[in-house]
Amino acid sequence: MSASLSRREWLAAAALCSAPGRGAAATPSKETSSVSYAPLTPESTLGELLRHPTFKGFARRLLPWDDRDVDEQVRLSDIGTLLPYHTNIDIPSTVAALNRLVSDAAAGQQVFYELYDDAERKAERDKAHAGLFFYRGRPGAPFAIIAPGGGFAYVGSVHEGFPYAAEISGAGLNAFVLKYRAGRGGQIATQDLAAAIGFVFRNADNLRVDTKGYSLWGSSAGARMAAFIGSHGTAQFGGRDLPRPAAVVTAYTAHSDIGKSEPPTFAVVGARDAIAPPASMERRVEALRRLGTEVDYRVYPGIGHGFGLGIGTRAEGWISEAVQFWQRQPR
Repeated sequence: MSASLSRREWLAAAALCSAPGRGAAATPSKETSSVSYAPLTPESTLGELLRHPTFKGFARRLLPWDDRDVDEQVRLSDIGTLLPYHTNIDIPSTVAALNRLVSDAAAGQQVFYELYDDAERKAERDKAHAGLFFYRGRPGAPFAIIAPGGGFAYVGSVHEGFPYAAEISGAGLNAFVLKYRAGRGGQIATQDLAAAIGFVFRNADNLRVDTKGYSLWGSSAGARMAAFIGSHGTAQFGGRDLPRPAAVVTAYTAHSDIGKSEPPTFAVVGARDAIAPPASMERRVEALRRLGTEVDYRVYPGIGHGFGLGIGTRAEGWISEAVQFWQRQPR
């Protein structure tokens, strides 16, 4: 849970939301006149989410699939049906994290940024699927970028992105959730992550974030992306040559690649994970330790793959522990 509010208090505060939409450009936030909207609830439909004024122009990028028709009558309480590789979907956390975006927009803050400019999106049309959602912490605090999982077929931001970012932001740190291009494989997705790091570095002053000591977070497929950047840097994936992260946080991945040097790594997995078995993670953990890398590795009994925040399981609270690990690292 966040350092500042209990889970019950945070969910209650996040539900008190009203907001207008904002444009998407890396410009300083300004106060705007507010227009009241009812907050989202578990009974809200996908159609209501897609047409919510806060998300005008980028609503489809809240959802997992690119260019796929969705049943707009599906309720947010059933959003787990869109996430075949995920388990333990916690609807209150998902809805509260979406309402946090609504609340921030109501305060005049920009909550979404296009990752690629108009010319890039025109040259490669699928780049229009990419973007960054921003959950602000303290001005001038370091930032995290979160890459959700989904087997590179979809992007599970509603489970492994927005709820993580709300927790990280609640601890006073800045958090971005990457919507990368789905269905194009790990190389393209990791290129989007490299581009996202470059975007934040270029716009750090307007975003009011510190680029020193940033972290990368990923779950499943997203963990592969975060680990690749940690191992090999942004330039290897088409980005600028930028500093590597101060910490990498990886959840339930069988990723095995190792670089010549590695950033401190926090890794978690469920003991019953059949997709990324603990034995697979442990081989990489041992290899990292042989390099002299600081590793904090956790195995949680009784749970499988894709557990997200782990609410109601032995994994609950792991986000806060990962934040503490990140904050211990030198900047």
